[in-house]
Amino acid sequence: MTNPLLGNDKLSVINMGLPSFAESLAEQGAAVTQLQWKPAADAKPELLSVLARINRAGKELSALQEKIEAANKQAVERLNEAQAIWTDVQPARDVVKGFHDNLILHAGPPIAWEKMCGPMQGAIAGALIYEGKAKTFEEACVLAESGKIEFAPCHHYQMVGPMAGVVSPSMWVSVVHNPTHGNYAYCTLNEGLGKVLRFGAYDEEVMTRLKWMEKVLAPALSKAVKHAGGINIKALIAQALQMGDELHNRNNAGTSLLLRELHTHLCKCGLSLEVVEEVYAFINANNHFFLNFSMPAGKVAADAIKGIEYSTIMCAMCRNGVEIGIRVAGTGDRWYTTQSGIPKGLYFGGYSEADANRDLGDSTICETAGFGGFAMATAPAIVKFTGGDAEMALRITNEMYDICYARHRDYQMPILDFAGTPLGVDIRKVVELSSTPYINTGIAHKKAGIGQVGAGLLRAPMPCFQEALLAMGEWT
Repeated sequence: MTNPLLGNDKLSVINMGLPSFAESLAEQGAAVTQLQWKPAADAKPELLSVLARINRAGKELSALQEKIEAANKQAVERLNEAQAIWTDVQPARDVVKGFHDNLILHAGPPIAWEKMCGPMQGAIAGALIYEGKAKTFEEACVLAESGKIEFAPCHHYQMVGPMAGVVSPSMWVSVVHNPTHGNYAYCTLNEGLGKVLRFGAYDEEVMTRLKWMEKVLAPALSKAVKHAGGINIKALIAQALQMGDELHNRNNAGTSLLLRELHTHLCKCGLSLEVVEEVYAFINANNHFFLNFSMPAGKVAADAIKGIEYSTIMCAMCRNGVEIGIRVAGTGDRWYTTQSGIPKGLYFGGYSEADANRDLGDSTICETAGFGGFAMATAPAIVKFTGGDAEMALRITNEMYDICYARHRDYQMPILDFAGTPLGVDIRKVVELSSTPYINTGIAHKKAGIGQVGAGLLRAPMPCFQEALLAMGEWT
C-alpha cells in the first residue's frame, strides 16, 4: 500500500482504534503498529475523581499526596529490609496464637462452608479425617455444616497456605521470623504435586503421606533447622532467582539450595540414618518443596507494611476458589474482593479448562512481595509449565514494573542486567493503567477428591482494585 502524498513510499500506521482497523490496513500491505491503549481508570468518573486527589499532580503536591508518597516510600523500604529466617517446625496449635482444636484455616479471603468450592471442601474434609474428627468424606461434611467448626483465612493468623491452604491443629508448620520488624509467619510443609490435600484430595494415600509428614518429616526438620541455628530463606530466594526460579511455580533451584543447607544438619542432629534417607529422598523428589518457605518469607515482608497509614501499596492478594481478595497497607485488615478468575494454561492428560476450578491459594503472597509471576523474566523454563513462551515471560515482568512503586533491592534478575524485581503493587497505577498483576498458578479440579489437573497464568480481576481505590477516596 503506497501513500499518494509520498509517491511510492510504503505507508506506516500507528492504530489507536479497534484492532480490526489495523488488520484491514495490514491486509493491504501497510506496516501497522497496534497501540495497546486503554482509557485511564476505564474512564469511570468516580475513579478518575479519586485518582485526581491522590495521584501526583505537577510540581506541587497536596498535603494528602505528600502523605501518600511518604507512606509508600516507607512501605517499599520495609519490603526491602524485611528478613526471613526459618527457625523451627512445630504443630500449628503450639505456635500460632489463638489456634484451637475446632479451628480450620483456609486460603483466600473469608468464606462460609456452604459457599466454598469443591477442592476447598475436599481439603477441609480431609483435614477433619486427618484430625480423627470424622471417618468419611460424608461425615466430615456433616460436621463442617454443623457450626461446631470455625473457619478462618490463613491470613488472619499470620499464616499462608498454597491452593486450598487448609491448616488444622495437628499439622506441623514452618516458623519464619523477620527480625528486622519482629513479626512471624507460618506455613504447612509441601506434600508434592498431583493428588494432595491442598488440591482437594483426601483418600488413604493422602492421609498416609500426611501422617508420615507429621511423625517423621516435620520432627526431623525441626531438629535439623535448630541444629543449623536457623536458615536464611530470603538469601536462598535471592540466589534461586539468579538460577532460573521465580519461586511461585518454579522452585527447582530453591529446593536444591535448601536441601544443601539442610544436609549436614540432618546428618548431625541425632536422627537415624533411615530417617535421614527418607527425609532427603522426599525433599529431593519434590521440586515444589521450597514454595512453602518462599510463601511465609513473602508473608513476613508484606505484613511489615500492613497498617502504614496512607500507603497505596498492596499488602496481601489471595484466592479461595470463589473470590480473590486484596488488602492495602493504608487500609489495614480490610478486604476488597471480587470473583476469582480461571487460569489459562496446560492441563494434564484427560483434563481441560472445563474441569478447572477458579483460581485459589495464598501463594500470590509471592507476587505481593516482589517475586513469583513478577519475576517471570528470570525463569524462562517456567513458561513451558504454564503454556507461554520466553518472550511472554519478559513482557510480563516489564509490564509489572509499570504498576509497581519500586524495584527490589535484593531480588535481582540477570536477564535484565541484574535489575531488581518489580516491588510494591501501587493500587493507583493498577487502576489508572487498567493493568492488574499477573499470577502463575496450579490448577485444581473443581470437584473434591481429584487434585491437581494443570498449571497456568491469569491476570488478577480489576474490580477489587477499583473498590480499594474508592476506599482511598475516604482519606482526607
